[in-house]
Amino acid sequence: MERKNAEPKKKPAPKKKIIFVCTGNTCRSPMAEAALRKELRRRKIAGYSVSSAGLRAEEGSVLSPNSAQALAEANISVNKTFKPKQLTEKMIKSAYLVVCMTERHRLALGNFPNVTSFPLLCGREIPDPYGQDIDVYRVTLRRIRECLPLIIERYCPPAERTGED
Repeated sequence: MERKNAEPKKKPAPKKKIIFVCTGNTCRSPMAEAALRKELRRRKIAGYSVSSAGLRAEEGSVLSPNSAQALAEANISVNKTFKPKQLTEKMIKSAYLVVCMTERHRLALGNFPNVTSFPLLCGREIPDPYGQDIDVYRVTLRRIRECLPLIIERYCPPAERTGED
């Protein structure tokens, strides 16, 4: 029996990690994570993994119910097993991009070249809605979503561009 020379399977390139950062990882950054993941899928842009973390995430905390409600109303699904997590230096170093909700968060992380913020990218802070009513969470999600096209254009170009040079 003749054996064909099979080409070795190429491993897919590792996904570029994008991490959104806020204070507790219960409100803003999980909403940004879920919204970017949905927008990348909608645009059929692959090759990225999106997550979130907090500068002061508390063990045992959960996604804010108002964050979950705002996302559900916008038809954006969130990982059902989501648990807030603490940002680590290892996470920052392994990430392609770290996006902080405020300039204060960015400054707290020091001088990593892959760390930026909503103010630098979009010209606006994303204020913390923690403890406020659902309308504030809706506005927060809207502000995050308005900035996503700028983040995608700058950091997540389609793998192959078509058209003329």
